[in-house]
Amino acid sequence: MRYKHLSNSALFSKVIFAAACVAMTAPISSALAVSGVSTTVEQKPNDFSTQQLLLADNDDDDDDREVDLPESVKTSILDDISQGANVEVSTLRIVKAEKITWPNSCLGLKGGGICSQPLVPGWQVVVAGERQMWVYRTDGSGALAKLDEESTQIVNRTMTKVQSVTRQTSSRTQISAANSVAVQSQKAGFTLAILQPAGDISEVITRVSVKSKHGNKYHKERFLGDYKYKIKSKAKFVRGLKAGDRIVVRLYDTQNRFLGYSEFECLSANTMVNLILSANPREYKVVRTVYGLDANSDGMIDAGTTTYDYFTQTSGERVSFLSTSREVQVSQFQAQGLSAVAANSVYPTSFKQGEFTLVRQSINVSTANLAAALKATPGSLVSITEVSDDDSSTYDVGQLMMDYREVGVASGIQVNFDDVPANHWAKEFIAELAALEIIEGFPDGTFRPDQQLTRAQFAAMLNQAFNKVKVRSATAFKDVSTAFWAYTAIQEAYRMGFLDVAGSEFKPNDSLSRLEVLLSFAKGLNYNVSGSPEAILAAYTDAAMIRSDVRSAIAALTQRGIVVNYPDVQTLNTDKVATRAEVCALLYKALVSTGQVVDISSQYAVEAQNTEAQQIDDDDDDDDAKSRERRHCNQGIGNGAEGCDPGNSQPHGGSNDEGGRTPGKK
Repeated sequence: MRYKHLSNSALFSKVIFAAACVAMTAPISSALAVSGVSTTVEQKPNDFSTQQLLLADNDDDDDDREVDLPESVKTSILDDISQGANVEVSTLRIVKAEKITWPNSCLGLKGGGICSQPLVPGWQVVVAGERQMWVYRTDGSGALAKLDEESTQIVNRTMTKVQSVTRQTSSRTQISAANSVAVQSQKAGFTLAILQPAGDISEVITRVSVKSKHGNKYHKERFLGDYKYKIKSKAKFVRGLKAGDRIVVRLYDTQNRFLGYSEFECLSANTMVNLILSANPREYKVVRTVYGLDANSDGMIDAGTTTYDYFTQTSGERVSFLSTSREVQVSQFQAQGLSAVAANSVYPTSFKQGEFTLVRQSINVSTANLAAALKATPGSLVSITEVSDDDSSTYDVGQLMMDYREVGVASGIQVNFDDVPANHWAKEFIAELAALEIIEGFPDGTFRPDQQLTRAQFAAMLNQAFNKVKVRSATAFKDVSTAFWAYTAIQEAYRMGFLDVAGSEFKPNDSLSRLEVLLSFAKGLNYNVSGSPEAILAAYTDAAMIRSDVRSAIAALTQRGIVVNYPDVQTLNTDKVATRAEVCALLYKALVSTGQVVDISSQYAVEAQNTEAQQIDDDDDDDDAKSRERRHCNQGIGNGAEGCDPGNSQPHGGSNDEGGRTPGKK
């Protein structure tokens, strides 16, 4: 029996067609040319069966074409992606599957532990989502399925190049291509409608909040406002959200009596959500939630997509997510235009399994650590917003989060600091990053914005801010022991490609120059310049001081509006040691460039320049390890915490907090 030795060149001569399929607008030859891979693929016989190459077309209904791929293998892979990347199985499709005999029980992957079994028949499978691809290796049954991280990275990088080349060469007059790009670039958001088919309530107060997804976890609930709805009216919430975020809705009557509760998950494009009240919600506090994709925002769930349909029932302070409708008075919840109530509930995957499952659970709707606005009676702390009855109301979620920041973040999250006054140049950047749980202050209530930042602290910030596909394997640094407070953060930031090292030392306590911070973003976000770097760098009076080997990277960041220069917006000052305030401003702008947050205007921000270069979101939420990691001493921008041993972590430049405590940990 023989097996294939899958070198990178051999592997990607096989999977590169899948990248071209997802790019869609580019010919296969373009993708191959970009990757430098030959189009000739040698097909070798295999003793256990003839190899089958399974390529799906653009039709989403691929199941009947994947006859040779065992259902158990397909299910294992798609479920793994759905849980890890927080995407719905319905948005995924197999674009290539091939029988392979792997050389060992580790499926030929490094770091797989003890690889005892000599030969393992199995599959190599390429899966495409809406904006990302995955390469998996499995055994014959799918009981063993592993993500091939290196192959996944190369496929996604090639796909990005194909799309970039296509955008640059396609005619702007091709309407179909323009529409395709428009659909692909849609951001998560939702349209919320309140219905009551069998009652006489005319208006309700709808309290909306969000639990933003971060890896395999969620940030604390954040208030988005109280809204007065007329029954059957709709309102749209846009920007500032991403697929996987959970939206929480509490319903009250106009006398502020609690009527019900629901949660739903933001999908990859606009999500149409219908909350259906019972005939007498003051007594029968059951809410039916029906939602699904509404990519064209016409107020209807798109045909051919998954419709989620389930009930929540509130009793006192607790709400239950019901697995069936058998004990529900279903006749009260049948709304015109929506499907009939089914016997079994349909939930998104994250609601059914994992650490944050809700199905068959009873949760408290009011806890002590809720934001002040979520604990207050509607209208008492924040004004109630009237939703237009002509369905024209649209709300910017990112702006809402900033508007309600003072009363909208969970108890214990500090967003105002004694040494960051309202007129501080970086006040908004610092406050919003704190609200996003990316940074923290010090126990004495200060933030110390002018203090230098260490490489370890910067790694902690990056780890909190980004969840990206890993592009490098973990490595052992001589000067970072496993007991070091930022060990995990350093490894994660390094694996995501943000921080470079020289030799085998990380130098965690060294300070960083502004140039080092900027280059970390350029490399970690894989940004390249479009156009003339010299023309772009002309915005800086000290452009001549920028090293020749980094000019393109700085130009790419400038193009995307990431650069913030204080006190002179025209002076880049690359050699200056970066302060905590400066890094906060740059980090926030980097998040803006990826679409994760809404922009904050600043007189010190270099204006972004028009460019067709786009960054493909390669966040695969690959944080399984994070959910199992040991507690480290820092979760934000400081270092050290009570109950932790930060070790010999005195920073180079004096940014260590006295006593080894985590800034912000009381």
